Amino acid sequence: MENLSEFEANQKDLIHILHKIQAEYGYIPSQALSSISKHLKISESEIFGVLTFYKAFSLKPRGKHLGTICMGTACHVRGAPMILDELKRQLSIEPGETTEDDLFTLETVNCVGACALGPIVISDGNYHGQMNTREVNKLIKKIKKEIKE
Repeated sequence: MENLSEFEANQKDLIHILHKIQAEYGYIPSQALSSISKHLKISESEIFGVLTFYKAFSLKPRGKHLGTICMGTACHVRGAPMILDELKRQLSIEPGETTEDDLFTLETVNCVGACALGPIVISDGNYHGQMNTREVNKLIKKIKKEIKE
């Protein structure tokens, strides 16, 4: 794990530390909680509370490709549930799960703040607006093709 000595022993650095660790590993390994706790002199349960409050952090390894579906009201009424169903069918996983080959993780969020563009699918940090099942199928095929190349 990354050396924490570059950070002051100050609780205000907790989120920055968590982001750095997640960038390195793709998730927050459980052993990181102990290291952070000792460095910042805060309890592991406080760290865990922050980790579970923010959807951006994951305690489980994620796939190489992360797909996130906005399930906010505007996206929901414009077809987000159908898009989610299609992604679940295509990937054979439920939200919060990763495919057996560790290539894809599927997640949902309550709102991404781009309601006028809904339904929104975020693929590896790229926002795709006004999605439908046909467009999702194209996106999945494109990613799978890139994986094979």
